[in-house]
Amino acid sequence: QVQLVESGGGLVQAGGSLRLSCAASGRTFSTYHMGWFRQAPGKEREFVASINWSGGSTYYADSVKGRFTISRDNNKNTVYLQMNSLKPEDTAVYYCATPKFPFQQPAGVVGRYDYWGQGTPVTVSS
Repeated sequence: QVQLVESGGGLVQAGGSLRLSCAASGRTFSTYHMGWFRQAPGKEREFVASINWSGGSTYYADSVKGRFTISRDNNKNTVYLQMNSLKPEDTAVYYCATPKFPFQQPAGVVGRYDYWGQGTPVTVSS
């Protein structure tokens, strides 16, 4: 059974930084694409960033490009999201997710991800 557990969220002032982690278990981590999404109150879940199985390709939403960095450590079965220059509009619950099949390229489409973590809240104060 695939399990994803996020951590690292919290309260930070605008301009600050946080690093989110997502620990995966239940299957061979290194063959699966991983993504980060977020959902603000009253809004739909949206794509933030994703990374392919090897870590060689990364993808970002325009709203976070240049501020957020996604990475992964396949030896630790963990994907990270380094968030710098945080803005109040980055406030949301952040989720990691992964598709069902290995070597899939789900891009930023929510419906192409099959397994989700419970989320970690991020609040950016102005």
